[in-house]
Amino acid sequence: MNKHFHNNILKATKATDLFEIEVIQNLWSGYGEIIRVGLIGSDMETVVVKHVQLEQQNHPRGWNTNLSHERKLKSYKVETEWYKTWSSKCDEYCKVPNCLALETIEGEVLMVMEDLNSSGFGGRRISSVNWDELNACLLWLANFHATFLNEKSTGLWKTGTYWHLETRPEELEVLNDYPLKAAASAIDKKLADSPFQTFVHGDAKLANFCFSVDGKKVAAVDFQYVGGGCGMKDVAYFVGSCMSEKDCERYESKILDFYFSELRSAIQTRNKEVDFNELESNWRELYHFAWADFHRFLKGWHPGHWKINSYSERVSREVINKIKHETNK
Repeated sequence: MNKHFHNNILKATKATDLFEIEVIQNLWSGYGEIIRVGLIGSDMETVVVKHVQLEQQNHPRGWNTNLSHERKLKSYKVETEWYKTWSSKCDEYCKVPNCLALETIEGEVLMVMEDLNSSGFGGRRISSVNWDELNACLLWLANFHATFLNEKSTGLWKTGTYWHLETRPEELEVLNDYPLKAAASAIDKKLADSPFQTFVHGDAKLANFCFSVDGKKVAAVDFQYVGGGCGMKDVAYFVGSCMSEKDCERYESKILDFYFSELRSAIQTRNKEVDFNELESNWRELYHFAWADFHRFLKGWHPGHWKINSYSERVSREVINKIKHETNK
């Protein structure tokens, strides 16, 4: 890290010195790292620093194209704008880390953020969920979607999520599921045409949620792909990130019932003007469309991925048949 960034961290935290504790994770495709930094002489003991280097890197799955690189560069600009302009709107029910400093200079980005481990979210990182943990994440999503319902995603992705069709022409080109390929634009349009738009986190996988010790509260991180969209994109993607195909099918109704119950409460609390019954009806229909949308991306990007399963295949076939039926009316 350059001396300028080092000094900016000291200034933002009112520390006299700092030291690296650990690398929390390396960023995807080698674009930098997230580190936990210890502070001396500050009221805060630690902060988390995201240090991004914007030179083109080697993609782990070989997608080393200019389009891939430009998408990644924009994602860090979006994340910077998110923390600069939007993150302060999130309350305790959709907790995100407080941002202490942001800077971009000479092809590098610095983000200095609250250490969630020191703010009650230092519970274990998990790869599967119990019902308390699942519900905590769904509650977070419901409150996030309620907070940004009908907002214009200025400075963010016009359409959130990293698998959005417009940004993934290469993966669509190599997709060999031809019925799904043919339906891709109609699936995308169905989601985009929902009259109930909000912000989506865009990468709401289980790994991006930080849990309290008891697993009943969460905070979320990683806002590179936040932008406009139907909330079902986040819900479908999240469920697929942490549940087996058997449980995705078995508990689908229970999961959606809980989410919509929390969404109704969150919308009422925030005094959002919307016909909730119409919203729920529309979004419930779009849950499978959102699932098929991600499935389309995944089958082009990584045909052997573990998330490609019989449930996703069945849901996608149902969506394709719905589109055919609507087209032939």
